[in-house]
Amino acid sequence: MNPYFFIAAAGAYLLGSIPTAVWWGRIFFGVDVREHGSGNAGATNTFRVLGKKAGIPVLLFDVAKGVAAVDLMYIIPASQPGTAEFSVMQIVLALAAMLGHIYSVFLGFKGGKGIATGLGVLIALHPPAALSCLLVFTVLLIITKYVSLSSVITGIIFPVMLVFVFRNILLPLNIFSVVVAVLVLYTHRSNLRRLWKGEENRTYLFGKRGSKSGKEGS
Repeated sequence: MNPYFFIAAAGAYLLGSIPTAVWWGRIFFGVDVREHGSGNAGATNTFRVLGKKAGIPVLLFDVAKGVAAVDLMYIIPASQPGTAEFSVMQIVLALAAMLGHIYSVFLGFKGGKGIATGLGVLIALHPPAALSCLLVFTVLLIITKYVSLSSVITGIIFPVMLVFVFRNILLPLNIFSVVVAVLVLYTHRSNLRRLWKGEENRTYLFGKRGSKSGKEGS
């Protein structure tokens, strides 16, 4: 294995760990989003607490850091794009970035729920699947107004889509897709409990500025 890969893996984790929502809110609005709304350090709570002027940049940066983390492979000396080893190492970097977002070293190993960063790594790994997942998520969000439910369903559909729609034959990517689905379920477990009890708030991501108690997040 390329020895520089371990440096890239650490870099991917640190990229994922960048707490965009927290830093953006503090620097430009003087607000720590963790102290409002759902208390989550993610894009959805940023939209809820600070509106789209803050939410859109946070969302885009969280996606971009996922793409950048995976693409670190292209700057590793002696890396060989197109090989099976290269693809496997990209997947490891993708997972490192997602774990960084969920367990940020800058926030005491707490963070967001990994959805935007997950989209970013998927864009880098498999753009058609990323576009399909984004379309599924958007349709579900329009219908249900629940970011959490839309995220969970999309996460579950992702491996199914990858295997049966795109006929992906790269086993590590298929395994990664299942890991992503499990991570999405795990990070949204509190949301699922509230949905079951009928206590989850609907989210109007690009419309209303806030919700009653802000118990949803991504």
